[in-house]
Amino acid sequence: MIELTEAITLSKQLNDTINGKIISKIIAAHTKQKLTWYYGNPQNYQRLLHKKKIDYTTSFGGFVEISAQTMKILFRDGVNLRFFENQSKIPEKHQLLLEFIDHSMLVASVQMYGGVGCFIRNELDNTYYTVAKEKPSPLSKEFDKEYFTRLIRGGHVQNLSIKAFLATEQRIPGLGNGVLQDILFNAKLHPKQKITHISEKQTQHLFESIKATLTEMVNKNGRDTERDLFGRPGEYRTKMCKNTVGKRCEICGSTIMKSNYMGGSIYFCPGCQTI
Repeated sequence: MIELTEAITLSKQLNDTINGKIISKIIAAHTKQKLTWYYGNPQNYQRLLHKKKIDYTTSFGGFVEISAQTMKILFRDGVNLRFFENQSKIPEKHQLLLEFIDHSMLVASVQMYGGVGCFIRNELDNTYYTVAKEKPSPLSKEFDKEYFTRLIRGGHVQNLSIKAFLATEQRIPGLGNGVLQDILFNAKLHPKQKITHISEKQTQHLFESIKATLTEMVNKNGRDTERDLFGRPGEYRTKMCKNTVGKRCEICGSTIMKSNYMGGSIYFCPGCQTI
């Protein structure tokens, strides 16, 4: 899944790889996938993107946005983005394929659900997109202790669990269920713990964990449970994930557990993360 750390990694790699390339061919909606959300009409992508030059790529929240002259190309959530030097290894199933005049390609494919598409600059009316652009990144200076305290002490969030608070309603764009697991483990907080029961000291630990955990993930080019633009896993070794369930916690020796919660999975150490 593209969360904040993967979005940053992908944007850096795209800037190093495709800047200045000119799009020569566009294939949109090649493979039917019910849970792919398209920005704009895929039938128009060829007309809108043909012969456009790639200028630069940015990221915000869980979005990756490529600027190509007057156009924007956008990816989010469960999109797998891959760069190929030629056609020999491109996947059979994909939702967007951009071929450049040098015959290299950028391919976007969706497995479970995800957003992909293009639109004329400043013409996308999408709440998630707007909020992700407007709210401060948790890695920015604007996202300070005072800002975080206002978020977590708001009266309307007190009955929420920490997972619901952090990973829903775009309170912190780009912070999703994936990066959430290690953030809470490092803060020694259980995903089901209610906000109203979090002390001032725990609030401080959570704030520090958000900053430190996300920074480490970015510095190590993403999590090892996700893959980058070239199909390589990230270098950050994820502590709480499907790969560590049933193993011993490196801190207390307890067995790492998995549980279904809020329509997804949570991973936690019952020794370090009590509730």
